[in-house]
Amino acid sequence: MASKWLKGLAGVAIVGATGFGVFLWITAPQRQDPSVWANLGDPDLAHGREVFFAGGCASCHAPAGSEGDARLILSGGAPIKSNFGTFHAPNISSDPNAGIGGWTLAQFGDAMTRGVGRNGEHLYPSFPYGSYSRMTPKDINDLFGFLKTVPASDKVAPAHELGFPFDQRLAIGGWKFLYFNAAPRVELADASDMVKRGQYLVEGPGHCGECHTPRDALGGFKPSEWLAGGPNPEGEGTIPNITPGSKSIGSWSAGDIAAYLETGFTPDFDSVGGTMVEVQKNMAQLPASDREAIAAYLKAIPAVP
Repeated sequence: MASKWLKGLAGVAIVGATGFGVFLWITAPQRQDPSVWANLGDPDLAHGREVFFAGGCASCHAPAGSEGDARLILSGGAPIKSNFGTFHAPNISSDPNAGIGGWTLAQFGDAMTRGVGRNGEHLYPSFPYGSYSRMTPKDINDLFGFLKTVPASDKVAPAHELGFPFDQRLAIGGWKFLYFNAAPRVELADASDMVKRGQYLVEGPGHCGECHTPRDALGGFKPSEWLAGGPNPEGEGTIPNITPGSKSIGSWSAGDIAAYLETGFTPDFDSVGGTMVEVQKNMAQLPASDREAIAAYLKAIPAVP
């Protein structure tokens, strides 16, 4: 009897170990094929600067409260609080040791589009690679080239402050399995080139959904409520609905939205506030055509009341 019990227990252990092995294999970090980053040529630094502001890099990676040229000192920003713990944005300056000055384009591109670190580890999705995964190799190349020109800083950001089980990076593979993909967030039939450009900016580098879309208990987007607003991911206040069904900007014209992104003033002459202050500063650095494209996209997506 005991022998049968032991055999049964061994069988369960083998099945469990096999299942865990399959889980690790399926959810292992996946880099891009190296050919993705090959033969891209010299980066367009002026365009890389635009991508930098479209991606809001300074908002997280520059010291809190930075103004002017200080926003290009990317030594790490203010703590990012969440329900899972506190994250600290790393140094992404041109410093070869504390920053990313010693990285290759492939390492940088895989971090941006696959959430895979320099050493092959899963990156936490507090870094919005779930959105950046939609970026083109050219934009990644241009951005990386621009980042090499910003001042070097030898400051090392603090480690993330996470409790168990969120401090286990293996679990991120399961999160990616459930939520990570590069598909469009919404399907827009017969979209104009302007709307398509806006979709790229909003769903990709602009990563607007990271704050404006509600999440489930595991931190994944609720796809049916894209850009419908909800609790602040950092735990304080709420983030507004920015779909055409919004009570706040639903009645705004595309011109109103574009003007707001440029000037920070609403049609009622109120001014931008909260975390949107940093976002608006970034949007003001973009070409007018990009702000107009973002506005066109926000008027074209499904309305969520």
